[in-house]
Amino acid sequence: MRPHSSAIRYRREALNMSLRTLSAKTGIHRGHLSRAERGLAGLGDDNIRKVAEALGVTPADITHEEKS
Repeated sequence: MRPHSSAIRYRREALNMSLRTLSAKTGIHRGHLSRAERGLAGLGDDNIRKVAEALGVTPADITHEEKS
């Protein structure tokens, strides 16, 4: 799955969550999350699921995948 960088950042900021906190909740390095939010890096399926869970959304909400 390809992350939709602005969707990740928008949801994280809406929750007043820092990259540091998202990193701690997901186990994904803060720098990698930052690059993913800026569209400079991708996230694997497992990491998309971790980010979605930490943000309280479905993976489809933060990717370019169609919702089913």
